[in-house]
Parts: sequence; structure tokens; C-alpha cells
Amino acid sequence: MLSALLSFLGGSVFRMLFGEISSFLNKRQDHAQQMDMMRLQVELDDKAHLRQLENIRLQNELGVKTIEVQRNADIDRSDADAFIAAQAVAFKPTGNWFIDAWNGGIRPAFASLCLAIWALKLWHQGFAADDFDIGFLGTIVGFYFANRHMAKSGK
Repeated sequence: MLSALLSFLGGSVFRMLFGEISSFLNKRQDHAQQMDMMRLQVELDDKAHLRQLENIRLQNELGVKTIEVQRNADIDRSDADAFIAAQAVAFKPTGNWFIDAWNGGIRPAFASLCLAIWALKLWHQGFAADDFDIGFLGTIVGFYFANRHMAKSGK
């Protein structure tokens, strides 16, 4: 009985703590990634600006129209905008129904397989639960209640 209680509390409390720690680490990683992307964008902008200045100087020396330099700058700017837009949509669904279905179904399929194996084990025991089964049941119940609580709190 004590193992069931510990499994229940350990599962839900662990899930909640893990969720909070994971959320904190993800936010910190996202912030670091955003800062790195901003630094890279500044570097790209500086290099693009230097290239544009060099192009203007060379075109003035060669007598080429300024409009062509503006076109190159617009292309560089649109490339940078396209890069940022590509980063924004990197984690959206792929649109490929098979890949999206696989990504959406792998966790439920694995959980169903584990529950089926456990049910088979119980069937072979004549549905007599031992300490492992009671602890496992406590963990499952804790996981689902903690999962509901975390989903309600937006984690």
C-alpha cells in the first residue's frame, strides 16, 4: 500500500517538477536561441551593409546604375526575411498526413502497447495484483492526473 502511495505521489510530483524544470530550461534555451539569432542577424545585416557599400563604390567607379545596387540590397533583405520566416514555421505541422499522423500517434500507441502488456501480465496472474501492479497502477493514475493538471495550467 505504501508503494502505491509513493508511486502515485512520486509519479505526479515528479511529473509536475519535471514539467516545471523542463519548461524553465526550454524558455532559457529559446531565449538563448533568440539572442544567437539576433546576433547572427546583426552580423548578416552588417555584412550585407558592407557588401552594399562596396557595390556602390565599385558601381560608381564603373559607372553602373545605382538601381542595380538597390536591387541587390532588396534581394539580401528578402533573403534575411525569408530566413526569419522559415525559422518561424519550422515547428508547424509538415502537411504530410503520414508524418503528422506518425508524430501525433507514436505516444498513444506506445502507451497502449505498455497497458496491453500489463493487462496480459495480469491475465496470466489470474487478475491477482502484486506489489508491482499496485505501484504501476499508482504511477499511471498519478501520471494522468498530473498530466490533466499540467494541461489545465498551460504547461
